[in-house]
Amino acid sequence: MEIKKSDCEAVNNDIVEKLKPDMPDLNVLYELSDFFKVMGDGTRIRLLWALEEAEMCVNDLAVLLDMTKSAVSHQLKILRTAKLVRAEKRGKNVYYALNDNHVKVIFEMALEHVCE
Repeated sequence: MEIKKSDCEAVNNDIVEKLKPDMPDLNVLYELSDFFKVMGDGTRIRLLWALEEAEMCVNDLAVLLDMTKSAVSHQLKILRTAKLVRAEKRGKNVYYALNDNHVKVIFEMALEHVCE
């Protein structure tokens, strides 16, 4: 992807020069953008909310969210690929949970922000 160079001069060059060395790598920022795209789906947010409350299997999630098992499984696959949830097989069922505390903190902070 080609990035166009700025066609203007900085007004506050001291601020720009101070921040420039700390600017995150472009690839990291694109990954962050992808992370928020995954989180930007209402169905996936509902799944994350449920999994923030308790580990659950697909059947239970489908009943709770009034969705089909197929739809829940599809969204869980996206969340697993993004490393937001993890799966653990127990007997005949697979139980899902938030992948780690980072996901829980991000979700809780975002929820708190929109509820202000």
